[in-house]
Amino acid sequence: MLAKRIIPCLDVKDGRVVKGVSFVNIRDAGDPVENALYYDEQGADELVFLDITASHEKRKIILDVLERTAADVFMPLTVGGGIRVLDDIRDLLNAGCDKVSINTSAVREPAFIGEAAARFGSQCIVVAIDAKRIHDSRFELSRPRETPRWLLQDGSLEHLRLPPPAGDRRHPRWEVYTHGGRRPRGIDAVRWAAYMEGLGAGEILLTSMDRDGTKDGYDIELTRSVAEAVGIPVIASGGAGTAEHLYQALTDGKADAVLAASIFHYREITIREAKEYLRSKGVVVRL
Repeated sequence: MLAKRIIPCLDVKDGRVVKGVSFVNIRDAGDPVENALYYDEQGADELVFLDITASHEKRKIILDVLERTAADVFMPLTVGGGIRVLDDIRDLLNAGCDKVSINTSAVREPAFIGEAAARFGSQCIVVAIDAKRIHDSRFELSRPRETPRWLLQDGSLEHLRLPPPAGDRRHPRWEVYTHGGRRPRGIDAVRWAAYMEGLGAGEILLTSMDRDGTKDGYDIELTRSVAEAVGIPVIASGGAGTAEHLYQALTDGKADAVLAASIFHYREITIREAKEYLRSKGVVVRL
């Protein structure tokens, strides 16, 4: 049985680690390289950098952070944020990362995932999905959505669109968001994950926008729904507040890995403590 992975996440803005709640109320959480070194010493299995202000002008900042981190840290590194063309992936891989995380560009042009996987290998292409639970209210169902043109025009992909209202809570649905959680796209998150796997994605980084930064626990229904819909690893993200939450995502949620930020950044629990707890509950982890 493959060991479950514990993955700290560093949201990087202008060269600093930051953390918010439900994608807002952002505050400083330290130097990214110092954080990376700490997590390496703690035994983290991987580390994710998300460049939340990635633009053409600021790309050099995350490349510098990545190069300095890769020089002293030997766990796998994943970088996401603002990846638009294949050369962005090449530059990040050359700077020392092992995998790239792609969200907005995948929704803008799904073929980009296939092209990236063909050129660099599926093993280093992670599709990030920011998903928000849809409630069957008149307001939510009538709000404007920036549904991609390709989805409106290609009838063969109609299954990716959000289905009609379920009418009750027994059939939960989640919508894909892009641009840092600012734009609803009218795409069903579970079906989108399966579609991305078919195009060549090697892993899904699944974030519950409703739970992000709340410390109330992962959205287990969302995580399990996606994990059961794909055959590639799923990383659960959004809501970790205790070691028990990690356990629930890995067992009830059927995730292959759990990503967390706040509880690790502010030293509420260490990587070592989390792994020892999981092992005591029968979860296979690398100590």
